[in-house]
Amino acid sequence: MKIRLVPALLILVVMAVTIRLGFWQRERAHQKEALQAQIERFESAPPQVVGAVPLPLKDIEFHRVRATGTFMPDLVVYLDNRPYNDQPGFYVVMPLRLEGGGYVLVNRGWIPRNFAERTEIAPYNTPDGIVTVEGIARADATRVLELGAGGSAPREKIRQNVAVASYAAETGLPLQPFVIQQTGLAPASKDGLVRDWPQPITDVDRNYGYMFQWWGMAAAALGFGLYAARQAATKKRGPDHSPKDA
Repeated sequence: MKIRLVPALLILVVMAVTIRLGFWQRERAHQKEALQAQIERFESAPPQVVGAVPLPLKDIEFHRVRATGTFMPDLVVYLDNRPYNDQPGFYVVMPLRLEGGGYVLVNRGWIPRNFAERTEIAPYNTPDGIVTVEGIARADATRVLELGAGGSAPREKIRQNVAVASYAAETGLPLQPFVIQQTGLAPASKDGLVRDWPQPITDVDRNYGYMFQWWGMAAAALGFGLYAARQAATKKRGPDHSPKDA
């Protein structure tokens, strides 16, 4: 009996784990669907004004926003490894000194990278004076995988990533806890930057696919257990029903 109990318990454990993982993937899919619906609602909502008062990230992320102030080109950061149409390039991230006080980081757009000399930045224009930036509030200016923090060292113009909190500590600027992904500028100017932003990736179909995979594994474990139990029962009955020797 002990020999049968162990495999039965193992099968039950496998089923419990895989069923739970399937439900977890379903929950993730529902969360992403809710986020996508929220983003679509925000697209048609009027922009929120960004001022000196900090706006919590959880309340402002993915909202349309508008900020008026002056760009600070001396504190620009170029985020490397941001391809566009399979061409390597940088995102140009620059603080904006808000007209009513405070600061906010702006992801102004994309520029191509020089193939021969990585540190040679392609020309682009930064308007002087007061401008009004419109865009989408994002938690960061997108992130790429990096090993360690060497690729995002403070004071470096070219980096892999920039975190708002770290940049605020580095510069001493009281930044809003988000980055504006710029979509418009007033007065309009030709700055040479590309702002064909990728849409937020939700990958809902992938989560549903994983859900069915986990539940399929649970069904397979159950089927294997029933098959093994039937085989064991048949084997046990075999000698009792075999014909006796004459």
